[in-house]
Amino acid sequence: MALLLKGASRQSLAVTRSALEKSISAVDAATAAKISADLFAMVKVLDSSSAVRRALTDYARDEQAKSTLGKDIFKGQGSAQALEIFSKMAGLRWSTPRDFGNVLEFLGVQALVASAEKDGSLANLESEIFAISEVISKSPELRAFLAVRNVVSAPKSELLTSLLSGKVTQATLDLTSYLVDHPRGRNVEAGLSEFASAIAEIKDRQIAHVVSATALNGEQISRLTKSLTKIFGREIKVNASVKREVVGGMSIRVADELIDGTLLTRISQADRLLAGKNA
Repeated sequence: MALLLKGASRQSLAVTRSALEKSISAVDAATAAKISADLFAMVKVLDSSSAVRRALTDYARDEQAKSTLGKDIFKGQGSAQALEIFSKMAGLRWSTPRDFGNVLEFLGVQALVASAEKDGSLANLESEIFAISEVISKSPELRAFLAVRNVVSAPKSELLTSLLSGKVTQATLDLTSYLVDHPRGRNVEAGLSEFASAIAEIKDRQIAHVVSATALNGEQISRLTKSLTKIFGREIKVNASVKREVVGGMSIRVADELIDGTLLTRISQADRLLAGKNA
């Protein structure tokens, strides 16, 4: 998710992230995963009612009243930790109603990352999200099915579970199942990319998207990771994919910065240069 927050929402994000970190620091992996699931469930409820979003983010309403309303909405539902976070968010100020839901979703990812850290599966979570995105991008049939907004027979997550169960970690299955059933206007590939970026942000690092004509081996990825970490001055997570059409070389994108050394790009530049000379 792209958290482009301003003013009050940015401050509220910092407050709630700190509160969640404190809440999950002493719990085990299973409890952190439950908190994550509860926060995601709250996002679904919040997204289903514009009236609730407006009530919880209305600047004119008393902050204590909004916090109480937040507790009342989910009273008796979910974990005490998730309810406390939601109530705290309701008592804070938000620049736009949608910011509330976006931050709530981000906190759901944060809790799931904590769960994966606690059970030692965080590296798997990151690599599996990227791998699933690659599989979807190469399967027009699967991509088309996941793009259908209303599946009457069964939730799309049931198909995903049948495909991935036993092949990926539970954290990966939880995150992707939430996304395919509640995409929030995104296609699945975009959603997975946003979640990968959120995980990187939570871990205070950036993602380098590397595209090459042939697959990079472990040693090459390790060297590239060290070089990019040195260049950008912060930890870099490399996601490498293969596209035969680039012919040779590689392109590297980190945030908005692109380093394009593919043969295809150089050929295109040469073609443009020749076209200019012959004009």
